[in-house]
Amino acid sequence: MHPAVGIAVAYLLGSIPAAYIAGKLTRGIDLRQHGSGNLGATNAYRVLGARIASVVMAFDAAKGAIPVLLFPRWMDTAHPDLWAIAYGVAAIVGHVRPIFLLWKGGGKGVATASGVFLGLAWLPTLLAFAVWLAVILRSGYVSLASLCAAVVLPVALLFTEGVRSPHFVVAASVGVFVFWSHRANIGRLRRGEEHRFGAKHQAAQPSPPPGREKPAPPAPAPRPDAGGAPR
Repeated sequence: MHPAVGIAVAYLLGSIPAAYIAGKLTRGIDLRQHGSGNLGATNAYRVLGARIASVVMAFDAAKGAIPVLLFPRWMDTAHPDLWAIAYGVAAIVGHVRPIFLLWKGGGKGVATASGVFLGLAWLPTLLAFAVWLAVILRSGYVSLASLCAAVVLPVALLFTEGVRSPHFVVAASVGVFVFWSHRANIGRLRRGEEHRFGAKHQAAQPSPPPGREKPAPPAPAPRPDAGGAPR
């Protein structure tokens, strides 16, 4: 099979919206309309709970790891390492812009990228994961932890594989994208408005259509004074 076919399959695999499916199956809701609106494990945790979020996170990571680890073995290619990178990038793109949701409302790609690099360079990825976990435990901010991991991973690859390594180039590019996709989170962090891990959001109630706003409660009737006249 031609290796280019693997790119299409990896993109389709990455496009499977685990958080969206979890919201529909467990609560009958579109997770894009609740919490932060993001189709990732963090928003799944806030709205659906820890058990569902852990499944979403594992699935999203597997979407990145499977194409990297397995597809080069199944495709007829002379450069399996480079094609593995291409398959991983395709999976990340699918997660961020899923075709099954008409290219809208995907996740930010952190979990899928972690699966990709776990398959490409497991030791630097484990180091980045350790930093991610430490930042969460210390600060409570998942977004800050993701940003720190996005910096640590390419730096670790720079020291272990060198600046000319394709793994380093891709990790640096993905790191830039992670910062771009978290630009709203960065703004909230600077203003002190970012939500901490563990603080669940209640499912957002849809706003009433114009003209159907809930009427204000009537004002209380005046109480009469001792003489019988209203105050």
